[in-house]
Amino acid sequence: MIPVKHTESDAPAEGLDWQSESSGANMTRGDRLREFYERSIYEPGVVAWSDMRTRLGLLLLGVYVAVALVAVLGLWRAPSSSQAPRLLGMFENWAYPLGTTNSGVDLAASIIHATPDVLLMVLAGGVWATGVAVIVGTLAGYKGGTVDTVLMSISDFFMAIPGLPLVIILAITFSPENPIFVGVILTINYWAGLGRSLRSQVLTIREDSYVEASRTMGTSTVRILWKDVIPNLMPYVTVNFVFAARYTIFASVGLFFLGVLPYSDPTWGVTMSRAYENGALFVPAAAHWIIAPMIAVVGLSLSMILLGQGLDRVFNPRVRTRLAGESESTAEEGEETTSKGMV
Repeated sequence: MIPVKHTESDAPAEGLDWQSESSGANMTRGDRLREFYERSIYEPGVVAWSDMRTRLGLLLLGVYVAVALVAVLGLWRAPSSSQAPRLLGMFENWAYPLGTTNSGVDLAASIIHATPDVLLMVLAGGVWATGVAVIVGTLAGYKGGTVDTVLMSISDFFMAIPGLPLVIILAITFSPENPIFVGVILTINYWAGLGRSLRSQVLTIREDSYVEASRTMGTSTVRILWKDVIPNLMPYVTVNFVFAARYTIFASVGLFFLGVLPYSDPTWGVTMSRAYENGALFVPAAAHWIIAPMIAVVGLSLSMILLGQGLDRVFNPRVRTRLAGESESTAEEGEETTSKGMV
């Protein structure tokens, strides 16, 4: 038998493995919470906040959230309680900053009290479309075989159905008034195309070495998808969440404008429809009636576009690594300065 020689390089490697395992086992709950905070909250926050687009998007979206809170808390008068002069223009009377309609309804009140439902619709539509797409796309791409065939057949079926006629039929059938239900109906088949796109990316990711290593070690499918596959899809998912949310805004405004969706209180689309019916496109004195809700729609859409572009950097590993290196070097410089001061 040939004697096996143990080199000195083997011992430190084993010692390092043992030390890393023991250090991981000896971590307190506070250390784990601190590590989770730094990796999942602090570092993404630093990356996001370093982009001007993220700051502008958060500022605009924060304005809409504040407006929604004003409506929920009843801090602004209801549209039906307005007894104002008719067809006041924008900023002619600061009691009615956005003007009034031909019947004396406060446009600011109409837009403010419609904002909470709009935000709920946008959130529901974006979460539904991207959530279903992620589940279908990752499972189909990773599992393959019969699962892939069945899920992609379902996706093809929904992609073959014209979206607008399907939404109109569902809206007439169910007459939804709950904004969350409305958001889901508006994006009922929006997920299909996104799911197929995600599947094509997962087909490439599942062949990477780290995914193969996890599979060889017997890691469960759910854990592999959650830890190894989905994080690599997040930039694409984030951008498409923004697209789905924007689609929900425009679809809801359009269907309310056409009178397809039922409503109990005036929404942005209903306000624009009434302005159009009363000649706001042709009467200069009534132009503000249709401009005010259009500004609300454009502002919300712009906020999500800016936020989506900025958050795309959060999931960019190069940016995360660079900023993490900068923070570590800054911390080391601070420690050196402190030690010199003590000496």
